[in-house]
Amino acid sequence: MVTADDVETATECVVEALRPAVDADWGVPAGSIEWSCRKTAEHIGQANLHWASQLAVGARTQYVRWSAQAQSLAPPAGVLDFIEAAGRILALVVRASPASTRAFHPWGIGDPEGFAGMACVEWLVHGQDLAEGLDCVLEPPADLCHRVLTRLFPHEPRVVDQPWPELLRLTGRTSDGPESWKWRPTPLDEPWDGTPVPEPMPFAPLSAAG
Repeated sequence: MVTADDVETATECVVEALRPAVDADWGVPAGSIEWSCRKTAEHIGQANLHWASQLAVGARTQYVRWSAQAQSLAPPAGVLDFIEAAGRILALVVRASPASTRAFHPWGIGDPEGFAGMACVEWLVHGQDLAEGLDCVLEPPADLCHRVLTRLFPHEPRVVDQPWPELLRLTGRTSDGPESWKWRPTPLDEPWDGTPVPEPMPFAPLSAAG
């Protein structure tokens, strides 16, 4: 099971990995994706805050319509504070949400565990993008990666026996990953359409393939 504690663990893991780079240029590309490190970091914060909003009001048909970003003149340390705050806010909301809560995501109606799992993927995978761009080292706990894979990717065949490399593979960060992918926000004991045609999200998805 993926919990609010896991969101906090993923948040802390990435923030601490990136903290040595607060004096670096965050305008450089984040790993293999097209975004800059700053834009990628802001995306993590936006995703976490959007999902906190979804759960807070139980939005069942669309995203709550608002946006957030770090102040334009905020230095990297300020951007890091912004995304850490977003992760901790989501963890608080997940922890306070009854298990029966359901909310919209374009890839399925999610429960608190589903949103916690999606947040962990955002943190860890984009955290790796940032770590590559900023020459940092990210080493997430294997047990966390395993729980996230079990909850969000039960429909994807496993080919790597190590949870962290497998999470990167399934999200398109390796050459042998799937051509396209989706995670499963919907609880495993409820019906789920694995091929939805969603409305556009108010913020960019994890990658063009996902």
